Amino acid sequence: MKNVLLTGKPGIGKTTLIKKVIDHLKEKVGGFYTEEIREGGQRKGFKIRTLDGEEGILAHKGIESPYMVGSYGVNLRDLDNLGWSSVKRAVEEKDVVVIDEIGKMELYSKKFQGAVIEALDSPKPLVATIGAKPHKFLDEIKARKDVDLVTITLDNRDKLAEEIKEKLTSLAV
Repeated sequence: MKNVLLTGKPGIGKTTLIKKVIDHLKEKVGGFYTEEIREGGQRKGFKIRTLDGEEGILAHKGIESPYMVGSYGVNLRDLDNLGWSSVKRAVEEKDVVVIDEIGKMELYSKKFQGAVIEALDSPKPLVATIGAKPHKFLDEIKARKDVDLVTITLDNRDKLAEEIKEKLTSLAV
């Protein structure tokens, strides 16, 4: 299956695994990953970093937004301008598409949801992280016949990086 979706508990290492895959595949990869914004030892929000070198704010406690996940205000402008556009460029120009992540915050953007479906439907291999909790859009993606849903655990997370890198390398156009 060409679409590899990584799921697991918060903090289990999904983004770390994505970064290992990115480091291995280098210029063949497009899309984005997310990182925590920490201030004074506390998580204050999340950055979005494209593989083209752009950076923005996905969500932050200091953002007033009609779209909230817990105490974080979701920044749809950066999600649409950076997340959506980086996925679209990856589908058009790269060999492998990376999306970290398809979760609560990202689901506020219909534009982003469209890019996710386009990436899943494209001939390009996709590796993405996806929320574990039930949600109509997420459940439909997880149920697709062209998806390999991998749950990351403490026991398997170290060996998964190499397995996923090999799989994506063999699938890359």
